[in-house]
Amino acid sequence: MTADQAPPPDSAPHAPVVIIGAGPVGVTAALLLARRGVRTVVLERHREVYPLPRAVATDDEVCRILQAAGVGEEFTAISRPAQGLRLLDARHRVMAEFRRSVHGHHGYPQTSMFDQPELERVLRDALGRTPECELRGGVEVTAVGPDTTGPVRVTYRDDNGEHHLWAEAVLGCDGANSLTREAIGAVWENLRFEERWTVIDVRTNADVRCWEGVDQVCDPDRPATFMRVGEDRYRWEFRLGERDEPVRELVAPWVSPSYDGDFEVVRKTQYIFRARVADRWHGGRVFLLGDAAHLTPPFIGQGLCSGLRDAYNLTWKLARVLQQGAEESLLDTYESERKPHARHVIRLAVAMGWAMTGGQDGAAALRRNLLAVACRIPGLAEAAGRDLSPALTAGPLVRRRARRGLAGTHCPQPWVNADGRRSRLDEVLGDSFTILTATDPSPSLTALAHGLGVRAVPVTELRDDGTLAAWLRAGRADAALLRPDRVVLDIVPAGGRGFTDTATWAPLLHTTRGPHPSPRTAEKSLLRSATR
Repeated sequence: MTADQAPPPDSAPHAPVVIIGAGPVGVTAALLLARRGVRTVVLERHREVYPLPRAVATDDEVCRILQAAGVGEEFTAISRPAQGLRLLDARHRVMAEFRRSVHGHHGYPQTSMFDQPELERVLRDALGRTPECELRGGVEVTAVGPDTTGPVRVTYRDDNGEHHLWAEAVLGCDGANSLTREAIGAVWENLRFEERWTVIDVRTNADVRCWEGVDQVCDPDRPATFMRVGEDRYRWEFRLGERDEPVRELVAPWVSPSYDGDFEVVRKTQYIFRARVADRWHGGRVFLLGDAAHLTPPFIGQGLCSGLRDAYNLTWKLARVLQQGAEESLLDTYESERKPHARHVIRLAVAMGWAMTGGQDGAAALRRNLLAVACRIPGLAEAAGRDLSPALTAGPLVRRRARRGLAGTHCPQPWVNADGRRSRLDEVLGDSFTILTATDPSPSLTALAHGLGVRAVPVTELRDDGTLAAWLRAGRADAALLRPDRVVLDIVPAGGRGFTDTATWAPLLHTTRGPHPSPRTAEKSLLRSATR
């Protein structure tokens, strides 16, 4: 047998899921799968958390995802709410202000600032406490496949040589230079934005001129982004000019040049900001997540957010296929739901980039003037500052009938009072499907809930502040079927008798056949909770 030939599947170690990459996306995916009883092996090139800051902002939807992964309170403790986003002109005068609430739709501040190494340590600590997860650090994945239909062979090297691991599914969370993307034959679609910027992270007790939010300087000669990240932590981003200017000269509009106190440059590095989407996000049982699937310019702070949304969307579906024998076609909805959403977010980021730079062609000055005028239109700033997560497009798991209906949107997460204690809604509903009803459920709705193995919960029993009843009423719904990721699959219209399209989506979710893991998955698995 030659080195490139695979050993028989029953003679090599198996794992239900192998995750390539132990960044925030990969570890969150592992934790989400573990909460549904799916064991994972996470393979990571580095042995320790990368120590320097990268992502610094997230939104309330992603905080809810971290809650689902079991680290919501820990993340809240290391993050700080931000007031929103301001657009400044070249003289740093405010052109528009997009305020963000400290009480978002998902139960968290709409924008939070954080230090990525701190988040990664929180996630790694949770991983180490989870018996269903094993982290293997200091390894290099060299091949995935060649067969990706499952079981899938993953080949990696460590200090002891080369190893093979067989998996029922592989999640490629291995970044922009993804080996997994190459393994499934995916290529980048270029969305035509590419600029070189320098990113500067500073720690100082200086009196920095700032507000508790993000500033975007819309200056074609010196576009910049500035934000306060922590108590004494700040970040600046500047598009590179013809010369590499000293840091103190770049930050002079914010920090007085005469300041001679503490000023530590934690990191100064250059990035090429790109806008790209992979043309395909999975091949068989191999999936792309995060930067392996999409690259987003950072101007609206949605790069990491998009990757964590990928993890939440995919993991409940994968668990249902592996654990409950759901139809394989359920996994196809991952790309069909997430790809349009990721493309939308990237286009918003590109639009913000153009607003900041104005471009370099002859119409640049006209565009900047139009932007300044548009920012003065009443209500525009409020509309532009709304949730960056639009409704999912219609599909097998989103039964949209009206453009502004509830289907495809997220259920809000208020605080509720159940079983004698105050909790967030998702903690009470659990990790599965739920039917929320405006009144006591009808017999037909109760029968459907029983058939799907889910609960039908009247919102009156949850004793919230009225948010859920108002949400159903505004959506003209007597009931809403929530997916595990809290997206509304379908509604019972006000005055209706029940869900109308169950024959379309129920077969994807409810089945009497058993799952089909590899027969030696259990006995050959080498999973353990200790990280190494």
